[in-house]
Amino acid sequence: MKSVVVLHHLLCLLLLFSHLKSVSSWKKEEFRNCDQTPFCKRARSRKPQHCKLTATDVVVDNGDLTAKLITPNNFQQNLDEDSSEIASKPLILSLSVYQNGILRLKIDEDPSQNPPKKRFEVPDVVLPEFESKKLWLQRHTKEVINGDSAESFVVYLFDGYEAVIRSDPFEVFVREQGSGNRVLSFNTHGLFDFEQLRVKKEGDNWEERFRSHTDSRPYGPQSISFDMSFYGADFVYGIPEHATTLSLKPTNGPGVEQSEPYRLFNLDVFEYITDSPFGLYGSIPFMLSHGKSHGTSGFFWLNAAEMQIDVLAPGWDAESSISLPSDQKRIDTLWMSEAGIIDSFFFIGPKPKDVAKQYASVTGTSAMPQLFATGYHQCRWNYRDEEDVKNVDSKFDEHDIPYDVLWLDIEHTNGKRYFTWDRVLFPNPEEMQKDLASRGRKMVTIVDPHIKRDEGYHIHKEASKNGYYVKDATEYSGSTPSLYIWNDMNEPSVFNGPEVTMPRDALHYGNIEHRELHNAYGYYFHMATSDGLLKREGGKDRPFVLSRAFFPGTQRYGTVWTGDNTAEWEQLRVSVPMILTLGITGITFSGADVGGFFGNPDTELLVRWYQVAAYLPFFRGHAHHDTKRREPWLFGDRNTELMREAIRVRYTLLPYFYTLFREANVSGVPVVRPLWMEFPNDEATFNNDEAFMVGNALLVQGIYTENAKDASVYLPGDETWYDLRSGTAYKGGKTQKVEASGAIPVFQRSGTIIPRKDRFRRSTVQMENDPYTLVIALDSSGEAEGELYIDDGKSYDFKNGAYIHRRFLFSNGKLTSVNLATSASVGPTFLSDCTIERIILLGQTSKPKSARIEPANRVTEVELGPIQTRTGVRPSVLTIRKPNVKVSEDWSIQLFLKKGTSNGRGKAKA
Repeated sequence: MKSVVVLHHLLCLLLLFSHLKSVSSWKKEEFRNCDQTPFCKRARSRKPQHCKLTATDVVVDNGDLTAKLITPNNFQQNLDEDSSEIASKPLILSLSVYQNGILRLKIDEDPSQNPPKKRFEVPDVVLPEFESKKLWLQRHTKEVINGDSAESFVVYLFDGYEAVIRSDPFEVFVREQGSGNRVLSFNTHGLFDFEQLRVKKEGDNWEERFRSHTDSRPYGPQSISFDMSFYGADFVYGIPEHATTLSLKPTNGPGVEQSEPYRLFNLDVFEYITDSPFGLYGSIPFMLSHGKSHGTSGFFWLNAAEMQIDVLAPGWDAESSISLPSDQKRIDTLWMSEAGIIDSFFFIGPKPKDVAKQYASVTGTSAMPQLFATGYHQCRWNYRDEEDVKNVDSKFDEHDIPYDVLWLDIEHTNGKRYFTWDRVLFPNPEEMQKDLASRGRKMVTIVDPHIKRDEGYHIHKEASKNGYYVKDATEYSGSTPSLYIWNDMNEPSVFNGPEVTMPRDALHYGNIEHRELHNAYGYYFHMATSDGLLKREGGKDRPFVLSRAFFPGTQRYGTVWTGDNTAEWEQLRVSVPMILTLGITGITFSGADVGGFFGNPDTELLVRWYQVAAYLPFFRGHAHHDTKRREPWLFGDRNTELMREAIRVRYTLLPYFYTLFREANVSGVPVVRPLWMEFPNDEATFNNDEAFMVGNALLVQGIYTENAKDASVYLPGDETWYDLRSGTAYKGGKTQKVEASGAIPVFQRSGTIIPRKDRFRRSTVQMENDPYTLVIALDSSGEAEGELYIDDGKSYDFKNGAYIHRRFLFSNGKLTSVNLATSASVGPTFLSDCTIERIILLGQTSKPKSARIEPANRVTEVELGPIQTRTGVRPSVLTIRKPNVKVSEDWSIQLFLKKGTSNGRGKAKA
């Protein structure tokens, strides 16, 4: 199924709804809870060992292990409250093994039993190249576990791991070979349930009602639920999007006041509350666990229907009499979905970055952004007219604040008709965009899924005539190559629908009910918008599209943000775990509206928000039209200085950020990371979500309270951390109190090298030819390493080898640049004359006087100089000035203490 074709039919259903913008706060009563959601209520009421299925007819077929799941003849399945017959037809199971330790489990209805229709399988998410990595199963072995008479079937999975299907009672688990320790298990507690599709008979009443809306449920209840256990886990994470902590709290079980499960159902939720399991704008049914005993593992269920997930407290199954390994710590979870099939993936890790890479091999890595997109974005609902745009743009220059993108919300259109301009307020949109582009800046305009029903509107007329939307509406008057797109409200938001979205029994192309694909709607909208921008530029330039709704695979098409937050300290705090969670579940390029979309932040909150957001992947200031104007120069000289400094620090670090975006593009490892991803054995990091890592080198501690003059910062690991502003060294493995009145605490990790550009410019385009600074933080052995990735910042030529990728190594007093490019360019090449103009050494105990540069055989000075050009702070550290070596070439720089000796921490000989 082609995504664009699907999108056309999805959009047709929105003909009835003209566009309105969310303006009122979140109302809990508008949304269903678990008790008001029959499939969730039923699943939660089931007791352990509810499942009585047996796996039979186990064979290896076409490289997969397949089996039938049947209900034993002597067991009558418990009738659900609204079931009219016993669903006892067999189910079909298949088990597939893929490279790098990935197990795929699928369970569906048996097509030979003639179900009323085929259940929906989500297309366009799993990469075609992943399918080619399937390992062809040749055989399986049988064994008896714990003396049970029922056989189990064992298949080799990956380097020391194997997968087991237990036939009776039915169970699937992954274990370590040799020790037998489990990693992940499915249906260990017997909570599996699969409600099969049925043909409606006279007298059947399957309708569900919520408030004034009725769901006809033409095929009856069709939900799926099962338990999933994570062994060796101290905490579980993931399953965005929720405005809550990084580690997921128990929602059911002993000692836990029963709360709502974590909900995954894409909704337009404005002014959302924090510390809540309530679902927001996007859904990724991917959960990770981490613990000291096993490491990291993950589970992903590819399903686009509504999902509810319980995290169960220890002892929840105390009365079940199920025999489980007693010496393994574990966290049990209950997964419940309204429809679809089971198409699930087990990731065995065991390291955090292994799981990130395994998930990325299934759903894809993050798209490589254009360089401009990694800078600062200025947005408001709405900049009034061309004069307002011109004034805001000029004020950034007047106050020496760099930025790259100016955004326009819905008021730029002609009567809320997307792909048009209000020619009174914006009479010359092309000239306005070209004027911004002359200073290296771009513009982004909004496009929502709502098409105004107006017979004079050419998009509506064409869609009505041909029975689809978007496909042939390629003319966008007023678009230039520097214009990009923002997709809002694409959950989809439907204001007179149930829960402010589309009715679940609405039918899409192919007789697919909306309930089956709801969470993927925004994904297809995002995909089609990205494809449209790609076609506009003839496939040459990378698109930039921001989306509010998301689903697995969204990372391949663009950026997301955390939606309609508010100007509160707690919203600033929760934005960090929300963005970290998105990162570990594949969506690397994300951010939160700086200052909060709703409300008016006090000045201190706004300043702190800029300081935190400058280190997060997507950096955009945005505000509701009812708020006061809040551009950075409106709050007095000192506050303008602090916000300017935060934005400038971001631009200084763009070479490092861009290198990290390339790492994410190649591997799936996120740009910003929880501390435990870099320090997987440090238990103090497992539940810390107020600090985060930018790559492997920077630790950022946010400030989330008023009047904070200092901060307590836990610095993990047995290593040294260097304050980014002062260069002061702090020992890791303990909590340190540091000054925080003027800026938030940020530290560079010993053993790392960070590339920077220190000259202040208006935008990323104007920085293109600027020289680099390398900041080297030495570890206890006097060593460090880091990388720098450069390409043209906009095209896809990098895919053909047109890029520069260098590794910098410092050891025994010598800094060396090594080429990491794997192959020569097969098309256009990328060249750079940029040089290294300064090298800063942190942790250098001896004081060398000079440095020899090879291959030029040239000697340059070593002196004390400032760590960072910053008003009022110029601490002196060891600096090599103007080595003037090119970033594109191999070279080395050897430090000298005196004639005949080198600077191997003052000991090694030259």
